[in-house]
Amino acid sequence: MQDSFKRTVLSIATVVVIAAIITNLSGAGRQMPDAGKGADSAATHANGKTLSAGSGNLDLRNIVKAKTGGTLIEHKGYTLMYDKDYSTPCWVAWELTSGESQANTVSRKGYDFIPDDDLPYQYQVVSDDYRHSGYDRGHMCPAGDMKWDADAMHDCFYMTNICPQVPVLNQRWWEHLESSCRRWAVTEGAIYVVCGPVYQTATPSHIGREHMIAVPDAFYKVVISLNAGREKGIGFYYTNSEDRQTMESAARTIDRIEELTGYDFFPELTDTLESRIEAMNSLRAWK
Repeated sequence: MQDSFKRTVLSIATVVVIAAIITNLSGAGRQMPDAGKGADSAATHANGKTLSAGSGNLDLRNIVKAKTGGTLIEHKGYTLMYDKDYSTPCWVAWELTSGESQANTVSRKGYDFIPDDDLPYQYQVVSDDYRHSGYDRGHMCPAGDMKWDADAMHDCFYMTNICPQVPVLNQRWWEHLESSCRRWAVTEGAIYVVCGPVYQTATPSHIGREHMIAVPDAFYKVVISLNAGREKGIGFYYTNSEDRQTMESAARTIDRIEELTGYDFFPELTDTLESRIEAMNSLRAWK
């Protein structure tokens, strides 16, 4: 009798264990609720800032939605879409955090502009293509944003990150905006930036010795902050000219920059949040 009772108990315990194993296995393939677009709770950024619900950490590869394609290239610190027909980027995107903005680990001195071996050889623009052209080698993702890492500094000198810019624009008005973005990264904790050239005609002028590089008519830059409760965005448009162009005169809504470029910026955001921040153009909100 006692042996029979023990066997019964053992059999029941075995069934319970097997049932538990089956339950765990059946739940192993279930996906956890997505904390991205449409999520009810806020996300926490790596720098400790609380991001608005539905933002998450944006994927730089998908930060721009465009009707036409290009060659997607990822480098340390930034991502870009490259136009091999124009030999310039379509757009360049990066996140800049407070810590990265304030870092002074690496100096830009000693770094040279270099061809990007992520492209086939025939498309690799070289620094000499700009020589005596009258245009600066204008960084899209600036070296000043990459002082936090030697590899990031090296990579920002790839020619795929460069556009022909009129010297006074590159060295004064565009640089002023770059410096302001670094200041905003400190006050906001982190910002997302996307910029690139604008071509107003299908047959732009060109420079180059070994490669034909299209000269942009203008440049755009869009910036957003996703701090929960005080999300904001702003756009800028600068003509590639010797004109005086202050940030106040260059400020636009991101909606307007989308009209000028044909791009849809930040499509991963919820529609409500995207519509709200892309209608802003107040510099006062960033100071």
